[in-house]
Amino acid sequence: MAHVNVTINGRQFRMACDDGQEDHLMRLAADVDGKVDQLRGAFGEIGDTRLTVMAAIMVADEMADMKRRLRAAETELAELRDVRGAMEKEAEAREASTARMVDEAAQAVERIVAQLNAPPRSAG
Repeated sequence: MAHVNVTINGRQFRMACDDGQEDHLMRLAADVDGKVDQLRGAFGEIGDTRLTVMAAIMVADEMADMKRRLRAAETELAELRDVRGAMEKEAEAREASTARMVDEAAQAVERIVAQLNAPPRSAG
């Protein structure tokens, strides 16, 4: 288990994370610190706890929005897969129908050629 020192709202925190996740944890902490700075700029000094809670709510709101967008994209993807499946079935049916028509046309041509090549029938 790795440990990282992060700074949020001017305060250092020692955090544990999985090995190899140190940079990721530092980026997350920097994002939260950025939210705190953004809120401090908008509201001034309203207390460390309140700024931190507001930043956490902003991050949670962004995450909820991303989850909603992900669900919508997953739903759209499933619908597109269904449409693609239906189109593939329709294309297969049309291909089979076209193949039957080509076969029938070929058989008709063969009958005509056979009739043209047949010896003439004698009258009577």
